[in-house]
Amino acid sequence: MICHHCKNEIKLEVPVSRADECPHCAADMHCCLNCLHYDPSMSNRCREPQAEWVSDREKANFCDFFTPNKSAAAGGLNNPAANPRDAFDSLFKK
Repeated sequence: MICHHCKNEIKLEVPVSRADECPHCAADMHCCLNCLHYDPSMSNRCREPQAEWVSDREKANFCDFFTPNKSAAAGGLNNPAANPRDAFDSLFKK
């Protein structure tokens, strides 16, 4: 998992609990910005249609659908929206 706050990799050996913090920056780990389902382009900012609204995406929450991300969600390593120009140019590449 990649921490949304410090962008450091976190090796997970057990499931992430609500109280877990990043060992590098102490940011909450069980939060929307660290979740695989987080998508700022969705109306609920989540790809999981049954997830409840969360007002603070950076803070720990009780979401049952939390799945650790594979990359940093906000401006992440594999996020095509991180550079809109590159995303646009990639539409026309063969």
